[in-house]
Amino acid sequence: MKRTLSIIGAGRVGKTLGKRLRQLGWRIEAVVTKSPATARAAVRTIGGGTPLFVSSGGSAGLFTLSEAEGQPREKRAQFKGALAPAVLSADVILFTTPDDALPAIAKALARMGRSAWRGKVALHTSATLDRSALAPLARFGAFTGSLHPMQAFGGKVIPKLTGVIFAIEGDRKARRVAQSIARSLGGITVTIATRDKPVYHAAAVMAAGSAYPTIEAGLEMLMQIGFTRARAMQTLVPLIRQILDNIVRIGPRAAWTGPLSRGDYAIVARHVRALRRYPREVQQAYAALALLAGRVLAKNPAAALRQINRALAAP
Repeated sequence: MKRTLSIIGAGRVGKTLGKRLRQLGWRIEAVVTKSPATARAAVRTIGGGTPLFVSSGGSAGLFTLSEAEGQPREKRAQFKGALAPAVLSADVILFTTPDDALPAIAKALARMGRSAWRGKVALHTSATLDRSALAPLARFGAFTGSLHPMQAFGGKVIPKLTGVIFAIEGDRKARRVAQSIARSLGGITVTIATRDKPVYHAAAVMAAGSAYPTIEAGLEMLMQIGFTRARAMQTLVPLIRQILDNIVRIGPRAAWTGPLSRGDYAIVARHVRALRRYPREVQQAYAALALLAGRVLAKNPAAALRQINRALAAP
């Protein structure tokens, strides 16, 4: 297979993967976003490709080139017809759109490209959705699958991909291409069953995504008792780093510390009483995390959960 790539929805993930693959020798064809400005910006970041842009055609989920707006009807049809050939000039089409937009975009491009999809490899980068999101393309002969790097792409930070796990799923040829792409990026590939995609993503949200609100809540609690934000960060971040270091060295159970690990349920009760002046969500999160710790970390979960529930009900 030629190393040619089109990118649909070139946001943070699309630009990161596209730039790195271009540096590795891939030729970038179409780079498709929702506006002329973002398309051109994506091409500049990636270092190659033809900028194209689409706009939603309404609830039906149709997509037409934004260039067509304000043009006569026959011109609009020409612009619409130009999108699929530009995208399908590549052998691999990578969808990095938001999850909720993916099915509609796949359906629209399937109608535009039809038989031209035969033999193409279509991959998406959703953590939760599986290859069925690209089913309209598969019906026209495309090989479909998913390629998800387990890495945070938030903010302006460009994450490193070396050593990162890439979850691979899809039909045989799509998996083969996805594995090749991931390994060329320095990633480690893990093939997972289609039905397991939601659990794979939920595990990441549970272990890592929940850190954002819990850390922010901790910072705000310290600020409410007089800490500046900078001092609150200085207080909690070294603790978080040390916990992560300990987890890496000896695992969560052996590294577990704090009142629950010691069976000091009176301290938990004091926390519960102190938190009653805070928003309900903070109280509920503390309780849920305490119960979760008892379930997954305690040596005797049943006994620990009984004690934790008593502490949470403290008057």
